[in-house]
Amino acid sequence: MSEPVKVSCHPTEDGHQIGVLTLDSPASLNALSLPMIQILQQTLTRWEQDPAIICVLLQGAGEKAFCAGGDIRSFYYRKQEASEAELFGYARDFFEQEYRLDHHIHGYRKPLICVADGICMGGGIGLFAGADFRVVTEKSLFAMPEVTIGLYPDVGASWFLSRMPGRLGLWLGLTGARFNGADALGVGLADHAIASGERSALLSRLAVLDWAAGGDPREQIYLLLRGLHREVAARLPAPVLLPHQQRIDALLAGRTLQGVLTRLFSAGFDEREAVLQQAQQICRTGSPISHAILWRQYWQARRHSLAEVFADELTLSVNCVLKGDFVEGVRALLIDKDKSPRWQQLPPDGDWLDEFYRWPQGHNPLACKG
Repeated sequence: MSEPVKVSCHPTEDGHQIGVLTLDSPASLNALSLPMIQILQQTLTRWEQDPAIICVLLQGAGEKAFCAGGDIRSFYYRKQEASEAELFGYARDFFEQEYRLDHHIHGYRKPLICVADGICMGGGIGLFAGADFRVVTEKSLFAMPEVTIGLYPDVGASWFLSRMPGRLGLWLGLTGARFNGADALGVGLADHAIASGERSALLSRLAVLDWAAGGDPREQIYLLLRGLHREVAARLPAPVLLPHQQRIDALLAGRTLQGVLTRLFSAGFDEREAVLQQAQQICRTGSPISHAILWRQYWQARRHSLAEVFADELTLSVNCVLKGDFVEGVRALLIDKDKSPRWQQLPPDGDWLDEFYRWPQGHNPLACKG
């Protein structure tokens, strides 16, 4: 059985090595499994200490996707078969290792280039968002659709959504709306664009750079990607999200979730705003618990460090498995595929959400010391 991540090294002309990590499960749109997470983390850690490795390229196999998100079916089957303690242990291990990997990428000490060619959603954005050089193509398609499966935008999304212009990040989190490469560039989630057809040539272009030159090698990578960006910029599809920012900001104005949802659900849209109407309809189908978690995280994460955000997200994600809507959302969307999740209603007691921020047992392994 082949490994779910291809690990290889490509020689440069001056004797260095470029490490290449390719998510290699195209049949599942490179959905991120625990073994994939472990291979990525172990390899990145080893390469960070290896002086021969000068740069890392992270990409996906196949023509359709970089990574369509986490491989989450396993949570449903674990819920059916495992005890409460075993389910807690599995959820803790999965999310802890995923978030440690995402956090590692954010602070990786060597240049790391990630190319999101095709679908990049959920856990895929978690890998993409922290890279030094985040590259899109004309085929890039992004979304954080977790509210539709009873989770909430995790993998550090609490941090980067809350730092997007206006209320665009809040919109993406509440509605799970899709957006493209031009949007990703505009909201600061991506840095460069290349043509999808140029992706296979990127490695050879990197290999001929003068890695032995003094200074930070990131400058050479930047100049290369800037040149490729100029070649393709005019051919990128027009943004689908950015033209509607003014309307989105108005719809989501206010500081109470109920007020925002009431305004959003009662809004009417004309034919030029079909993408907003579609997002409105998706938002209606989301988990009320997920909306509440996203709302609190969006405002709270603005004041938190990335490490603090990942610690909160670990607690929230484990609790979404144990007592939230996540397993039911997986059942409805991916197992039975009836698309009729039986969401829990929000308790009348306003303190219920505090319980989702309490670690179930023992010590949160990502909790910041201090």
